[in-house]
Amino acid sequence: MGPVPDLHLTGRVLAGPDDVRDELWVVGGRISHTPPATDRDTVTLDGWVLPGLVDAHCHVGLGRDGAVDTAETERQALTERDAGALLLRDAGSAADTRWTDARPDLPRIIRAGRHIARPQRYIRGYAAEVEPEELVATVRREARRGDGWVKLVGDWIDRTTGDLAPCWPPDAARAAIAAAHAEGARVTAHCFAEDALRDLVEAGIDCVEHATGLTEDTVPLFAEHGVAIVPTLVNIATFPGLADRGDAKYPRWAAHMRRLHSRRYRTVRAAWEAGVPVYAGTDAGGSLAHGLIAAEVAELARAGLPASDALSAATWGARAWLGRPGLTEGAPADLVVYPSDPRADVRVLAHPRRVVLRGQVVA
Repeated sequence: MGPVPDLHLTGRVLAGPDDVRDELWVVGGRISHTPPATDRDTVTLDGWVLPGLVDAHCHVGLGRDGAVDTAETERQALTERDAGALLLRDAGSAADTRWTDARPDLPRIIRAGRHIARPQRYIRGYAAEVEPEELVATVRREARRGDGWVKLVGDWIDRTTGDLAPCWPPDAARAAIAAAHAEGARVTAHCFAEDALRDLVEAGIDCVEHATGLTEDTVPLFAEHGVAIVPTLVNIATFPGLADRGDAKYPRWAAHMRRLHSRRYRTVRAAWEAGVPVYAGTDAGGSLAHGLIAAEVAELARAGLPASDALSAATWGARAWLGRPGLTEGAPADLVVYPSDPRADVRVLAHPRRVVLRGQVVA
């Protein structure tokens, strides 16, 4: 990328849910709420401005069989960027993507190290597979490899019972989460089903991915403990197809997956109404395409979140949760310009007019 020009953003700048401005400047690649003190050449961009979108569950560097090469990793990251997703929480990857940090044209990635799973209890080639007695040491290692997050596989199909089941004994989960916290990392877990949720919350977990197994008993527990969820509804849409393919071998699992899918919107709406923090993530990577963050926000709205809350799940709220700035004075200028008001119709997120990364128009 060449020298960063100054920009003048006009129209409506949505700096926060209650912070709407008429204009914004980008000076030296950083946000300014006041015009430059001296005459400078500027490029004017007009439209509705949001902070760069956040995909809080996005596996850059991951393919169907595990880690992919640098060319494919780059393609995935560029697809996210061009869709307006400029901050990605990589919720587990077998690939080392730190080389992307040196690329000013690629989104920022917050890493969680590698998935941690029980042997033969997750997708082959994805996870560090360990038994419970090895969990604490593995969590400490992955916490040091990540950027403040660790990812557990909380449940998966148990082939002896033919259905989803928890992966970790409660005492092992508690010790592992305490170890991650001692390393300065937060912990999230993949969970489709119901049974692992209470133990994980009581063990001190910070977030749960998917969370399709939330019930009227566990939703209040999540709210009480402030445990966030990332529903990945565009991924949950694949459950019926997965169930159809697994019906013959695992009919109990297939029926369970269909039930979880059928109530997905009610589950997310109940969590949001109870005050559970909800953030947008797509589960892109592996078998799911990249660049789906707009579709995920639309799914959150379809589940019943008001447009402002669905937007916050991928912008202001998500950035605050991850400890990254939005359109604040002096922050790196990562933003997206849209042709119309996303608060009126979140589907406009699928049609960015301009994408600005580190102060430069990149898409």
